[in-house]
Amino acid sequence: MIPRRRFLQAAAATTAAATLTAPPARATVHKKVQPEGTLTDLGPASVASPLGNGEFVGGVLYAGSRGLSPNVVGAFDLAQDSVTTHFDIPTGVGIWAMCKVGTDVYVGTHARSDLYKIDTVAGQVTKVAEYPDHYIWTMASSPDGKVYLGTSEPGRVREYDPATGTSRDLGEPAPGEAYVRSIQADDTYVYAGIGANAHLIAIDRRTGEKRELLPSAVADRDWVSSMGMSDTHLAGGMNSLGELLVLEKAAPQNYKVVKATAAGEKYVVAVLIHDGYVYFAGRPSGTFYRYHLATEKLEVLGVPYFEALTHRLLAHEGRIYGIQDSAVFVYDPATGSLEYVNLVQRGFKAAPEEPMSVHSDGRRVYVGGKGGADVHDLATGKVTRLGISGEPKTLLTVGDTTYLGVYTQAALYAHHRGKTEADLVARTGNQQDRPRDLAYDATTGLIVMPTQPEPGHMNGALSLYSPGKGTYETYRPVVERQTVYSVVARHGVAYLGTLIQEGLGLPPVTTTARLAAFDLRTRKLLWQHEPIPGARMISSLALGRNGTLYGMASTGEVFEFDPRSRKVTRTIKVGAKGGELFVTGRVAYCTDGGSIYKIDLVAFTSKAIVEGLAGQWFGGEPKLALDPSRRALYAVRARNLVRVAIAGR
Repeated sequence: MIPRRRFLQAAAATTAAATLTAPPARATVHKKVQPEGTLTDLGPASVASPLGNGEFVGGVLYAGSRGLSPNVVGAFDLAQDSVTTHFDIPTGVGIWAMCKVGTDVYVGTHARSDLYKIDTVAGQVTKVAEYPDHYIWTMASSPDGKVYLGTSEPGRVREYDPATGTSRDLGEPAPGEAYVRSIQADDTYVYAGIGANAHLIAIDRRTGEKRELLPSAVADRDWVSSMGMSDTHLAGGMNSLGELLVLEKAAPQNYKVVKATAAGEKYVVAVLIHDGYVYFAGRPSGTFYRYHLATEKLEVLGVPYFEALTHRLLAHEGRIYGIQDSAVFVYDPATGSLEYVNLVQRGFKAAPEEPMSVHSDGRRVYVGGKGGADVHDLATGKVTRLGISGEPKTLLTVGDTTYLGVYTQAALYAHHRGKTEADLVARTGNQQDRPRDLAYDATTGLIVMPTQPEPGHMNGALSLYSPGKGTYETYRPVVERQTVYSVVARHGVAYLGTLIQEGLGLPPVTTTARLAAFDLRTRKLLWQHEPIPGARMISSLALGRNGTLYGMASTGEVFEFDPRSRKVTRTIKVGAKGGELFVTGRVAYCTDGGSIYKIDLVAFTSKAIVEGLAGQWFGGEPKLALDPSRRALYAVRARNLVRVAIAGR
């Protein structure tokens, strides 16, 4: 197994090589002041090669990408130890689902949901179906060659028949549930794993009749989010207690619940039944396990890559292959060996991805994506990769340390200047998943991180980290039945902007986003207010002079708020939707992803200083970064990082 540090360094070198065509960036110091709105293109914002699934045909592993444009399926030939061919998948933002029928590989995309067939003999790609569903999460083929798809939202099962080219809607296995996240099929049944409230449903392929297989003792679990099948057994990974359910297909009342043993394990993310064993992978630890069906013995086989997500487990010629971001691990049961294969180093396409966050510490710009962040040195133009097993959703620099809020597990990392790796500070726990923002309060010395709960769970949280004391405390709920999405802090008070969505898949129970104040000393909520009627989210907050608070809502409106009178004093419609907002003196800058706007805070008027960005942000959530000099902003045009000169006044 490749040591983690050496693998990170190799991956970073590979990514850096892929970005050598980016123009040098010397954006920190400008002897001549540039006119406001001047753009400097700094090259691809984040270059990556994250994988979402894979499938074997003969001695070739076909691996599908996520977040590239277009996405690709790379053919990794084991005999040649190289990726010999790429197949473009022109629609969708990623490939999460794959299966095979004979020598044909089927690929399911998400956002939009299209089904493609790769004829591996002829080397041809054909789009064969499209669906209105948001995501195709999972696919499996039956012994007679039909393809079954699990989708969202709502959770639905569809059948595609390659012989006729027609699709059949098998409906919602568990009406009201948002996700079908795992699926298997045999001669008689389709088995669907459901979330955000766990179900395991057997659907009769001929009649459509549905039957619940999930034992009542585990009916309170969140998901059956991964699944493997043999002739006799089903095995499903259940969230969020890190459990594996193993049951007999002919007698589902005969079952076992196997607990993953790594400390803090919450998810079983990939399952394979092979040769009398159930192989499975856990998260957040990244541990690889196997469970012997006959003896009921559980073994820990190793940690191929610390904290990595395993998307799929496959068996090929006696070995077990695990698909992870940019790489594959290979376990040999005969020898017990575990090795790591970096597919990028073997020719898999690395390309600009949809970024998730952007932040500047004045010397460098961090762009968060899948599996870490690209770090752009503003003086030299050099781009390096900060590898993290997760997705940096938000960043903040305090002194010589940059903090990263990382999905999943709502983790907080610290990257100390000059270091090649980031250090894990804490995981939030408390059923939290997605960090949404970061703020620093100089009065209390606290870093404040709001988070969104895991799918299906209520109430977001607010976590407070003291670098001086080393303490990490979490408060949940803060704003009842909402998620805190944005935060800014001053003089011991954190101002919070909310999102009405709690955990994904859980219908909102409130209708309007709120503005709230939280006392960082007493740890008490001081007040709440609904500043913009009907707004789903307060996407960003900023503090102006004399304590005036400014915010941007999902409606594209910017509002001015007086915390003393607790009243909205002015509003202005600025963008098409909400994005990041910064105040510098008597002006503010914000974005809706398409344009950057300057707001005169005295006259309360706005104008676009940059248009036509068409920023391709992951999830459609536009971001913006303010340089500490207050003379530049950093944004994304398409998938390139750009510097935007501003007057800052």
